[in-house]
Amino acid sequence: MASNTPDSTCLPLQETIILNNKTARAIELVILSLLVSLLVYRVVYYKDQDQYIPWLLAFLCESWFTFNWILCMCTKWDQCITKTYPERLLKRVNESEFPAVDIFVTTTDPILEPCIITMNTVLSLLAVDYPADKLALYLSDDGCSPLTFYSLAETTKFAKLWVPFCKKYNVQVRAPFRYFNSKSTSFEDNSVEFQQEWKKMKKEYGDLYKKIDLAAQRQFPCDDDSDFVVFCGVHRSNHPTIIKVISENKEGTPNDLPHVIYLSREKSPKHQHHYKAGAMNVLARVSGVITNAPLMLNVDCDMYANNPQVFLHAMCMVFGFKNEENCAFFQFPQAFYDGLKDDPFGNQLAHLFVRIFAYFSVLNILRKVIYGSSPHDTIKSDNINNEDLHKIFGKSIELRESVAQILSESNSKIENRRSHSNFIEAAIHVASCSYEYGTVWGKQVGWLYGSATEDILTGLSIHGRGWRSVMTSPDPLAFLGCSATTFSSSLTQQKRWIMGLFEILFTNKNPLLLTIKGNLWFRQALGYFYFCLWAVRSVYELCYASLPAYCIITSSHFLPKINERAFLIFMGIFFIYNLYVLWECKRVGVSLHMWWNLQKMGRVNAMTAWLFGFLNVILKLMGLSDTVFEVTKKEHRPNNGDNDNEDDNESVGRFTYDESLMIMPGVIILLVNMVALINGMLRFLKVYYSENRMGVLGLGWGEMFCNVWVLLCFREFLKGLFGSGRYGIPFSTIWKSGALALLFVQLCRRSSQFF
Repeated sequence: MASNTPDSTCLPLQETIILNNKTARAIELVILSLLVSLLVYRVVYYKDQDQYIPWLLAFLCESWFTFNWILCMCTKWDQCITKTYPERLLKRVNESEFPAVDIFVTTTDPILEPCIITMNTVLSLLAVDYPADKLALYLSDDGCSPLTFYSLAETTKFAKLWVPFCKKYNVQVRAPFRYFNSKSTSFEDNSVEFQQEWKKMKKEYGDLYKKIDLAAQRQFPCDDDSDFVVFCGVHRSNHPTIIKVISENKEGTPNDLPHVIYLSREKSPKHQHHYKAGAMNVLARVSGVITNAPLMLNVDCDMYANNPQVFLHAMCMVFGFKNEENCAFFQFPQAFYDGLKDDPFGNQLAHLFVRIFAYFSVLNILRKVIYGSSPHDTIKSDNINNEDLHKIFGKSIELRESVAQILSESNSKIENRRSHSNFIEAAIHVASCSYEYGTVWGKQVGWLYGSATEDILTGLSIHGRGWRSVMTSPDPLAFLGCSATTFSSSLTQQKRWIMGLFEILFTNKNPLLLTIKGNLWFRQALGYFYFCLWAVRSVYELCYASLPAYCIITSSHFLPKINERAFLIFMGIFFIYNLYVLWECKRVGVSLHMWWNLQKMGRVNAMTAWLFGFLNVILKLMGLSDTVFEVTKKEHRPNNGDNDNEDDNESVGRFTYDESLMIMPGVIILLVNMVALINGMLRFLKVYYSENRMGVLGLGWGEMFCNVWVLLCFREFLKGLFGSGRYGIPFSTIWKSGALALLFVQLCRRSSQFF
């Protein structure tokens, strides 16, 4: 239809496209039927076994795998994507009608999360295509670092040059460290004016980089007239609230810089600070007092805005949905800019985004939803009881006024107040350690406490109130983040995710409870269960990986013999499943090598990081340990055009090891299966040279195949046994694992005498 016809205004701003998933469904049903056939085989032939222990353990593990497969099928049975049309939005909606947005960027440690990474995220967000007078950026510094404050102040100065440059020349990548990559920028056909300004911007960014780098190596002045005096004599876990307004758009100019505000909430050893969830709640309260935008964007410090129209894509959903319940929050899937080739550590979650909805993402959320509102709530400001607001949201009069205006959607908006400095005292009050006492922050409103994955727990609670959410993945991708580039940091990240997901099952936001008592759809509950039960999967993965070695050592079987028809069931499951995953990966351009890395690291991560995440939560429930929030170290490899090829760094993508206990289960499994392989080969030679052909057929070929498969999955650990330096597994870990492996072998041999 022509764009100049009257009907063009009726074109949707967003639409949901249902994907053709019939082939995948058919394959999934075939795999499910084979899994069920396997369980039937276990039950029917149970009494015919010489040893019951391996058969029973195999039945329990395979029952779990079948249950897990059903959850996976239900989660991805219906697949769809949401497509947005920002070009239609700009023709239909005036910029003056766009809602204001408060942007939250959180950081914890300037060492583990280098300031230059955080500042690039800030710059990319300040330069988005959106009216600047409707944006406010809050940087939450949980490390109370003068370096972070200094970096933000200097970055804001640079932004006054960078933002106009980006908008003047319609720069697409607005994070300087990516834009100034020599491979991404070419100006052969551009004007002389652009070339001159480009060189000036690159020099200015280089100066900013050097300033931040030098500042990290020196002490900050503590003079009374210094901006850093508030940081003197404080400890990162014991300090008062610090709020600094770095930049104010007092005139409300759309082409000026957005508001930029630094925040370090009060901390004290006497008060629980609830990690990132606590920081997000302080951000919600402080921003409610100062700007009170109806929309909030939550961004990690390393997730820079890769698409300058990301806010316009979000507005397509704000203005595109007729039913209010459809737009509680919008998600942009997590993706990475520095992912290693073929993802050797399996930490980029590529297989999840191919196969299942992404639950790990950047959130753009309605403020009233965070304040506990339910769909279709109709509240007038005159009907809001001030005493109820006091009990729910706390003592701050300014915060209660802003909450009442948001919940009632009043036209009198605090966002129109230009002088933010007038509200600093009130903001400091709501950021204090004791403010939440006697309120329901973290329980019913705000980001919820009780899980290290606070975003998923909060999203689950919102869905449980009847709200819906939308995920969209524009082209180019909305946000790109920093992935773990070492094996140890990958394990730390995986462990934290698994702990957070598993903890959700032991809160009052358990998906089953929200399905029974709340408004969570049953299919949604199954999706949440699939992720939350990853920790439990580690136990069954470890047990199943041990079974081949156990059976070879004890001359027993848990698989049919090669000359039995039931052997086809196992081989069918193995080959069809792996080919199916390979097919799904190839559909989105994942290489064969990456598919293999995802397969093997799925086993490795399950038996190392996931297992420790499971054990940590169990110990916490028993009162024997506390949750420790471990920040994943962000590696910064500057793209300066001189050496931006990751292959130039010999250590990139290689497995390095430390004395972490997390790798011990993997080393034990490796050693046990190596012993079993040697045992099996000796038995084969003995039978073969005895010319007992039937005996050869009766050997446990299925167990031997599984044994070799496990060894292939742990091939990197095998290389680590003989590696040196940081590429070798520490000797202390090897001998401890060797002793436990030897103990396992002895227990296997003794158990065969009794069962």
